[in-house]
Amino acid sequence: MSEKLKIKGGKALQGTIELRGAKNFVSKAMVASILGNSKSVLENVPAIKDVEVVSKLLMLHGCDVSYNKTKGVLEIDPENISSPKIADVDTVVGSSRIPILFCGPLVHKLGEAFIPALGGCKIGDRPIDFHLESLRKFGAQIEKKEHGIRIFAPDGLHGTKINLPYPSVGATEQTLLTACIADGVTQLTNAAIEPEIMDLINVLQKMGAIISVNTDRVITIEGVKELRGFTHISLPDRAEAASWANAALATGGRVQVLGAKQSDMTTFLNIFRKIGGEFDINDNGIEFYHPGGELKSIPIETDVHPGFLTDWMQPLVVSLTQAHGLSIVHETVYENRFGFTNALNKMGAKIQLYRECLGSVPCRFQQRNFKHSAVISGPTKLRGADIEVPDLRAGFSYLIAALAAEGESNVSGVDIIERGYESFTEKLENLGANIELLK
Repeated sequence: MSEKLKIKGGKALQGTIELRGAKNFVSKAMVASILGNSKSVLENVPAIKDVEVVSKLLMLHGCDVSYNKTKGVLEIDPENISSPKIADVDTVVGSSRIPILFCGPLVHKLGEAFIPALGGCKIGDRPIDFHLESLRKFGAQIEKKEHGIRIFAPDGLHGTKINLPYPSVGATEQTLLTACIADGVTQLTNAAIEPEIMDLINVLQKMGAIISVNTDRVITIEGVKELRGFTHISLPDRAEAASWANAALATGGRVQVLGAKQSDMTTFLNIFRKIGGEFDINDNGIEFYHPGGELKSIPIETDVHPGFLTDWMQPLVVSLTQAHGLSIVHETVYENRFGFTNALNKMGAKIQLYRECLGSVPCRFQQRNFKHSAVISGPTKLRGADIEVPDLRAGFSYLIAALAAEGESNVSGVDIIERGYESFTEKLENLGANIELLK
């Protein structure tokens, strides 16, 4: 049964919250542990649903997993890795899309892998074609079954050349995880270079991998015979940091985000300041606040790193409903990410969606009938409403809108937010939010 959060808005958030490791990195490092021949230790791990799901998948495959939630320390021993029952995998996976990344490591270790039908947030197609085509180039064979896909490699996996048509984060991760102990050299062109990708490369290098990153999005991986376990501290979650920044701005408050890292958020911080937000950076993190005065409208477009992260966009849209003038947001990463704006309009926002590319250059969604550009007219008063969470980032954005709104809101399906935001209700209460969790 989904959870509901009752929120009484109109109160500025004030206080301090602490970040732990990045959702978009931690789960991938957990998968990487399969490749090692000894125990791995991952620190700064958040207690989120994605970590729980991957832990269960690892245990189904025979790995020994222990997690100290208080300390944020996760230990994984892959010594007894084995093939699970397909029905058990189906039960555990749910809406997660992580299983596709198990494929390369499992084929290396067990000779085959099986992935069930994949779920995930409904923000775009997120096709696995990139993944499957990459695996084929390594020498894997793909066999479609009734409940999913079987992947195997009778002759083993071999280094290859892969040129991605788009710098997909998932396909880059797949290539890295598969190439490290493949026979020969792999060259990946048009790779994603997000901070989470670079931290995954750090982990793999600690394990014994040989990976070179060039300035032109070309990554070269020289296959080695075996990898060992790792000990690593995860980088902080820059998407969560930006979410709390917008919560502070939209409510007219001040939130200190311990652990937030400036170097991973440069693009966001520039935009935050341009629209009228302010921040102070210190050794412990970043303090975000509304300095007073009017917020300013702005044109932005999401892009792959070092561009504006798509996961920063939805919380920012809530802040832009309070900015003076017309703001334009061009989404170039996921084609259906603006579905969440219907609920914001219900709350009093004025957001119009367009199929045209309202950005500096046309993107890959041009003339494909996707409403991937938004025009936000502000400022508008937000009013409390009954709304339902459609996906992770939209869900937290709804919380921000409800906190900034006049009156009471009931936000249903907030358990989805637990996929990527650790203890978010406790953090909201510590910041002075007037909330009540209903089952």
